[in-house]
Amino acid sequence: MSAFENRLKASLDKRKEQGLYRTLKAPNNLIDFCSNDYLGFSRSEELKQRISQFSVDDYQRLNGSTGSRLISGNYAFAEQLEKEIAQFHGVEAGLIFNSGYDANVGLISAIARKTETVFYDELIHASVHDGMRMAQAECIPFKHNDVTDLEAKLQRADGNPLIVIESVYSMDGDFAPLNELVKLCSKYDARLIVDEAHAVGVFGENGAGRVVELGLEKDVYARVVTFGKALGCHGAIVLGDELLRDYLINFARSFVYTTAMPIHGLISIKCAYDILSYKKDNKFKISNLYSYFKQKVKTIPELSLIESDSQIQSVIVSGNDRARQFAAQVQADGFDVKPLVSPTVPAGTERIRVCIHSFNTKEEIDGLVNSLAKAIYNL
Repeated sequence: MSAFENRLKASLDKRKEQGLYRTLKAPNNLIDFCSNDYLGFSRSEELKQRISQFSVDDYQRLNGSTGSRLISGNYAFAEQLEKEIAQFHGVEAGLIFNSGYDANVGLISAIARKTETVFYDELIHASVHDGMRMAQAECIPFKHNDVTDLEAKLQRADGNPLIVIESVYSMDGDFAPLNELVKLCSKYDARLIVDEAHAVGVFGENGAGRVVELGLEKDVYARVVTFGKALGCHGAIVLGDELLRDYLINFARSFVYTTAMPIHGLISIKCAYDILSYKKDNKFKISNLYSYFKQKVKTIPELSLIESDSQIQSVIVSGNDRARQFAAQVQADGFDVKPLVSPTVPAGTERIRVCIHSFNTKEEIDGLVNSLAKAIYNL
């Protein structure tokens, strides 16, 4: 092999030695306790039928979108859909991106310039980190959900502050202190950016998210809503005012320089929002189920559960190898769970993340908890 290929192989070998090697695996028939399909929309027959029956004039003759939205891939349907989604979330405007990753990278890299300072929660999504790497602004982390630490850093900072957080955190399943953060933003003339990826569909009126649930629509500068989790589709939207939308159309590289989402993707999003608007029992089902899971786990002292009042529940199993062995035992019992290992999470907090869905049953949760208990005893 050449020196170049040897370098690639050495990096892979090192990752294997560290227990961090990634591989792709085919779908299995295990009971789902790991996916982001919180409301079961990706497997919904109702959504499938709505999509197949939906008609958008002549647009459906196209298999693809033919180009970027700035060249040939824009539709009146896309712009109308953006307006409808913005209205659903109680905001002025929105701009659709091809994924949540694209939305975060495009938003942060576009608006964070040399005159701004970005303050970000230390557990923020990797896509925000990548957006910050592309930005020209100074970027400063603060301790997870620690408003006191954030304020101390705001007091010493130069430039216009931007604060970037998740409303529901994907690693711990806990809530950001949104009310306190809004007060800080008012005090320091900061702009708050909220990633609602794991909140939409589960929290707020009709599943509109934590910002809507707390009545903070006018206090948040921008929100990122993804369609690939509770909505069972693909893509994302950045929500804000018309000025932000126009700015992103001009300066968000992940929007400008990519082929637009095809029409069938937009139809899927439209139909998912239609269901979300009238089917009000989904979030109550999921709330009852993750509360039930917590109650069951707390009867087993050997299981250490991270405190969370969301559909994301995590059992601490310290050590990468132990976490993997634990997950393998639970999978062998028929339950699909995945280990989260360091450095994705801090060393010593390795865990099994359990995602509760509206389609899970109490009987399945009973079986899962019994399997978790058996695995912890066997380690």
